[in-house]
Amino acid sequence: MEKTTEFRHNVMDITNIRTFANIKGGFHNGCKDVYFIRFTGVNKTLVEDVRRMDAQLSGRMREKKGAYLRMETLPKLADTEQAQAYAAVYAAWAGGGRQTVKTGGMEKSGASGGKLPMAAGAALRRVLELFCKSGNVNETVEKNFAVKLLFWMDGVLNRLGQAWDVRLSMKVAAQNVAKKQEYFFYYFLTLLGMDVLLLQTEADIADELEALKLSEKCPLGDFMKCAFPAYHAERPDKVDLHTEPRAEKSFEELARLASSVVFIGIHDENGDIIGSGSGIMIGRSGYILTNNHVASGGVFYSVRIEEDDNVYRTDEVIKYNPLLDLAVIRIDRALEPLPIYKGGKKLARGQKVVAIGSPLGLFNSVSDGIISGFRKFENDVDMIQFTAPISHGSSGGAVLNMYGEVIGISTAGIDAGQNINLALGYECINAFVRGFVG
Repeated sequence: MEKTTEFRHNVMDITNIRTFANIKGGFHNGCKDVYFIRFTGVNKTLVEDVRRMDAQLSGRMREKKGAYLRMETLPKLADTEQAQAYAAVYAAWAGGGRQTVKTGGMEKSGASGGKLPMAAGAALRRVLELFCKSGNVNETVEKNFAVKLLFWMDGVLNRLGQAWDVRLSMKVAAQNVAKKQEYFFYYFLTLLGMDVLLLQTEADIADELEALKLSEKCPLGDFMKCAFPAYHAERPDKVDLHTEPRAEKSFEELARLASSVVFIGIHDENGDIIGSGSGIMIGRSGYILTNNHVASGGVFYSVRIEEDDNVYRTDEVIKYNPLLDLAVIRIDRALEPLPIYKGGKKLARGQKVVAIGSPLGLFNSVSDGIISGFRKFENDVDMIQFTAPISHGSSGGAVLNMYGEVIGISTAGIDAGQNINLALGYECINAFVRGFVG
């Protein structure tokens, strides 16, 4: 039988909504990091923070880079026929050794033939175990709760705005969850690979639920009534990102994006490493952008990804351009690509930047600096001069603005000078990678 995905809960502290929106749980060796967080009470920025989260995560959903849903309440079963349909699903699961679950919602989302039925079966098994231990529960009560869980699960799957994928960043936010069954349901979602945020503005969960230590608590202020802006999950396109002033990321948040920058080992015909470079994830289907002088130097390449013990061997050079010194290679793995800047505002001398790469083989080193100038070289190739320190092995790494967008790819450093480094800019990158991004 295929091994089910394992989940590690709350491996990092989350103390604000922006961090929850930005964090992407790592996935390696069949284990995914997920988050189940409760923000309790109200502070003066909470409503605005939620509005920004809605806009940011809806934008990611439009770009097919994530899934998001904010719920005010859980739906109720409409009629007896609907309840009977989910009771039949529960009976099939219980009679089949409590392994896999297949529902109508999975059929609609196209996930009934993948890994979701097994993940849902394992999640249902775990949550019912907790539920039965939490009080006097007989078979009928267990079945009725299971029916609700399955019905609620389909409701979330149908409204997420993206097909379920355990490798995808999937986030759900809910308001004022107090009932035990509802709390267990949101824990159930984390066992499907979703990050869950509970906005407990009026009251927190009961002590008996807190004692289970399923979620992490982050106090914001006093409990009070709080009106959040309406969120229409079925129309995320109506959330206008352009009306939201963008917030710069902290250096700590930018450093976490190193998981989308790879180390590339360059191998000769004997399999020996003859050099190394860096690469930027640009497409979910395994596409990695690097320099042509990295990709042209070997017979095949070994790619390492942060928090992934596997080494991915490839000889697929999909596209290259010696003049721009760009190339795209591909590995057989789903990726979390970095966004490439679209040029809403011109880059400026003195602008802060962060560089991520593997100088001298030191995997995913992060350094900061500024844009110190703009240079034009032979053949009219425009380059960004920046001060963030890089060394040999950083070629192909990312140069980011403070919003976490790729504004350039590290291409060269001048050894005779101090921190005189060059990157090819986002205009050339966007033209070169068209068709691979996403």
